[in-house]
Amino acid sequence: MDAAAAVVAEEPRLHYLNESYGVRSWLLTTDHKRVGLLYLISLTGAFFVGGFFAVMLRLELLTPAGDLLQAETYNKFFTMHGVIMVFFFLIPSIPAALGNFVLPLMIGARDVAFPRLNLASWYLYVLGASFTTYAVVSGGVDTGWTFYTPYSTMSSTTQVMPTAIGVFIVGFSSILTGLNFIVTIHRMRAPGLTWFRLPLFVWSLYATSLIQILATPVLAITVMLLGLERVLRVGIFDPALGGDPVLFQHLFWFYSHPAVYIMILPGMGVISEVVPCFARKRIFGYRYVAFSSIAIAVFGFLVWGHHLFVAGQSVYAAMVFSLLSYLVAIPSAVKVFNWTATLHKGTIEFRTPLLYALGFIGLFTIGGLTGLFLASLGMDVHVTDTYFRSAGGCTPRAGGGSRRSSSSSAST
Repeated sequence: MDAAAAVVAEEPRLHYLNESYGVRSWLLTTDHKRVGLLYLISLTGAFFVGGFFAVMLRLELLTPAGDLLQAETYNKFFTMHGVIMVFFFLIPSIPAALGNFVLPLMIGARDVAFPRLNLASWYLYVLGASFTTYAVVSGGVDTGWTFYTPYSTMSSTTQVMPTAIGVFIVGFSSILTGLNFIVTIHRMRAPGLTWFRLPLFVWSLYATSLIQILATPVLAITVMLLGLERVLRVGIFDPALGGDPVLFQHLFWFYSHPAVYIMILPGMGVISEVVPCFARKRIFGYRYVAFSSIAIAVFGFLVWGHHLFVAGQSVYAAMVFSLLSYLVAIPSAVKVFNWTATLHKGTIEFRTPLLYALGFIGLFTIGGLTGLFLASLGMDVHVTDTYFRSAGGCTPRAGGGSRRSSSSSAST
C-alpha cells in the first residue's frame, strides 16, 4: 500500500501546461489560460516589430539631417509604428492576455462564457496582423496611424488597403473579447459573489469591454467607408470627390478616444489590486473606485471632439467638448486619491510590484495633467501637433495612460 501511495503521489498534477502537448493542442485549445498565453506570444511579437520602428525613428532624430531615413521612409516608419503599437499591442494587451488568463479565476468560473469564440478572437487577431504584416513588407504605408483623409484616399500610393483591412479584422477580435467578458461577468460569477464583492480588476475589465463592444464597430464602419472611397471613388471623406474630411475625424476619434481607455482602464484595475495587497489593507473607497471605472468609460464617448479643436468644428461644440474634457479628469483623480489614501498608514512592503505601481501612479498623474492643458481651447490651438501633445499621449501610456492621445499625422 505504501508503494502504491508513493506512485500516486509522484503523478504530476494536471494543469493547463501539461494536460496535452503538441502544437495542435495549443492551436485548437479552448482553455482560457492557453488562449491568454497565445495572445501574449502574439502581442510580444507585435511589440518588438513596433519597437523596431520606434528605435529607427529615434536614431533618425539624433541629428537634424535626414541621414538615416529619408522623408518618405520616415513617414512610413512613423505610421507603421503607430498602427502596430496602437491596434496590435496597446489595445489588446491587458484585456486579451491578462484578462483572459485571470478573469475566470477571479470570479470562480471554470472558463469564459464562450470558449470557442475566445479562440476565434485570437485567430482574427492573427489574421488582421497578417494583413498588416503584408503591408509592412510590401512597401509600408505613410498616411499616419490616424489614416486622415485625403492622405489615405487619393493622395497616398502606399499599402493603405491591406493595412486598413488588417485594422478592420482585428476590430472584430476586440468586439468578441469584450462580448465574452461581459457575458462571463454577468452570468458565471460564483454563488455569493455579488457586484460589490468583485475584484476591482474585474470592474475595470467590465468597463473596458463596454467600450470594446460599443466603440469598435464605429472604427470598422469608418475603415470600410474609407476602403469604398479609395476603391470605388465615392465621395465620402475626400473633398476632391465632394466628401468631408472632418467627418472622417469625427468618426475616427469617436472610436479612438474611448480606445485610450481600453488601454488604460485594465492597467488601473491592476494597480487597484496591487496597492491594497502591498499596503496590507483594504482599498479605500471601493465603490468609488469601481464606479469611477464605469464613469471613465462613459465620459470616453463624450469627449472625442477635443481632437478636432483645430479642424474647423463649431466654436460652441468645441466649448462643450472642452468642458467635458475637464470633467473626465474627475473619475481619474478619484482613483489616484483613493490609491494614495489606501497607502496612507498602511503596512507598506516596498517590493517590486508596488514599485511598479508607484511609478504608474506618478506617470499617470503627470500625463493626465497634460490633459487639462489640452482641454483648454486657447492652449490646445498652440500645442496641437507638438511634442507636448505627443508626450501627453505616449509617455504616460508606457506606464499608464492619459486623457489625450496625439492626433497628428506623420511629419517629414
